Amino acid sequence: MRTAVNTPADKVNLLDFDRQGLRDFFASLGEKPYRADQVMKWIYHRLENNFEAMTDVGKALREKLIASCYIGPPSTVFEKGAVDGTHKWLLGMDGGNAIETVYIPEPTRGTLCVSSQVGCALNCQFCSTATQGFSRNLSTSEIIGQMWVAAKFLGNVTHQQRRITNVVMMGMGEPLLNFDNVVKAMSLMRDDLGFGLASKRVTLSTAGLVPMIDRLSAESDVALAVSLHAANDELRTELVPLNKRYNLAELTAACERYIRRAPRTHITFEYTLMKGINDRPEHARQLIKFMRRLPGANKVNLIPFNPFPGTRFERSEPEEIRNFQTQLLNAGVLTMLRRTRGDDIDAACGQLKGQVVDRTRRQAEFRKKLEEGVVNAA
Repeated sequence: MRTAVNTPADKVNLLDFDRQGLRDFFASLGEKPYRADQVMKWIYHRLENNFEAMTDVGKALREKLIASCYIGPPSTVFEKGAVDGTHKWLLGMDGGNAIETVYIPEPTRGTLCVSSQVGCALNCQFCSTATQGFSRNLSTSEIIGQMWVAAKFLGNVTHQQRRITNVVMMGMGEPLLNFDNVVKAMSLMRDDLGFGLASKRVTLSTAGLVPMIDRLSAESDVALAVSLHAANDELRTELVPLNKRYNLAELTAACERYIRRAPRTHITFEYTLMKGINDRPEHARQLIKFMRRLPGANKVNLIPFNPFPGTRFERSEPEEIRNFQTQLLNAGVLTMLRRTRGDDIDAACGQLKGQVVDRTRRQAEFRKKLEEGVVNAA
């Protein structure tokens, strides 16, 4: 496997800086702040990583930049398109690791699903990424670099011809466990000198890390999505082990605080429907009761479960999915049913699975269970 772009130890990757960080770095080189802004436009508006091509930057500064820094997005190990237009990239990291990034085109928008970690430490039972365990957090350059790679491939033109109109931090990993790097990357996504997206078009998804939800509301104003999947503590703890630490009452209180502190943002609750697990009428009633506690966050995204090799879960029947949605709609809960996209290239929600040098031994444990027949091979 190819590793990331050449990363000389004595040079700085400019993708690791937000606007203020880049200005500070240029100041350390003895340059004016507007020079940093010029270079930032070249990086994110023109998707240029060759300093020699930056024609409105003086030759002396270009030579200084070549000597001290570089623009290094992750390298593409492979990329693949699905029949529905979804596109997936496997991006090389260090040490044999790799992550996945997915672009989902729709008639009125183009959404990029971005990863925040190599693997994931949370071990949600129905997620393919969880079976790979966890290696490390991604740097800011590795997070924003995913968008840079996709934008370059798609021919995205910031502020003009946008192919990427929305970003969701819903790829591999729990974003709030990599808070500083994720927030910095989301700042670049929204900065006018970066990719220039509106705050409401950048969504961070969390499994419910309560203290960091509070911190996010204080430091950023992006949209929030909460991976709920069950509205009773016993079942949610089984599906999302983090619930044992931060239960539904604590999560509800954190969401209420988020809405109060950032009233212009919204919260969406993600609910993956699994056959016989969380798709019964009583589960819908529990979800309706939960949603009524949060009048400022009344949207639910229903996600049909996407199978992966070795999982014990199955997708709910179409009739059960329709009935579940109807029950919520009749109770006044705004409920959207997410279409399954890119499942022919394993790019659907819950299927992302890069190449992880696992520090948690979860891969080995999962493979052992497969061999012992504890879980069903798909």
